[in-house]
Amino acid sequence: MRNRLSQVCALGATVLALNACSTVSDLVTSNIPESHSGRPTIVVSLRHQEAYIYRAGHLTASSRISSGREGYRTPTGRFRVIRKDEDHRSSLYGDYVDNSGHVVKANVDSRRDPKPPHSHFVGTPMPYFLEFSPGYGLHQGYLPGVPASHGCIRMPYWKARQFYNAAHIGTPVVVKL
Repeated sequence: MRNRLSQVCALGATVLALNACSTVSDLVTSNIPESHSGRPTIVVSLRHQEAYIYRAGHLTASSRISSGREGYRTPTGRFRVIRKDEDHRSSLYGDYVDNSGHVVKANVDSRRDPKPPHSHFVGTPMPYFLEFSPGYGLHQGYLPGVPASHGCIRMPYWKARQFYNAAHIGTPVVVKL
């Protein structure tokens, strides 16, 4: 039994270490000074679940992403950043909470899920939000390794911050299959 417990603990530690490596890698690569100047262009590949920043035609940054899942596909095409919001919260998806801040009903769609009595809606945090089409943007969020969002493009924290800091209103965003 003790041997089995040791194996489970070792496996858990390995999984945590590998997950942390990704976070550390994102932290390091997001803080490397860019070697090219010029206005940025953001390119998103839904097929590869990756986002890229190009400057003067040179790749200067990349990130893993999670795009829209079935039924909530991320729009494809040529766009421009129309809004930046460092502390954005969803106006559609989140939780119903009571006045003490306790979650009454989690993971709701405010358009479809009825509000329980004595509760109010709190939108899901979407830090470093770069809106490129009404209701769609790049932002920090959970990455399960597959398309899983309601249409937005989720990125790791450090990468979302890097893309946010590189972009400005009007930055081109190309989303392709």
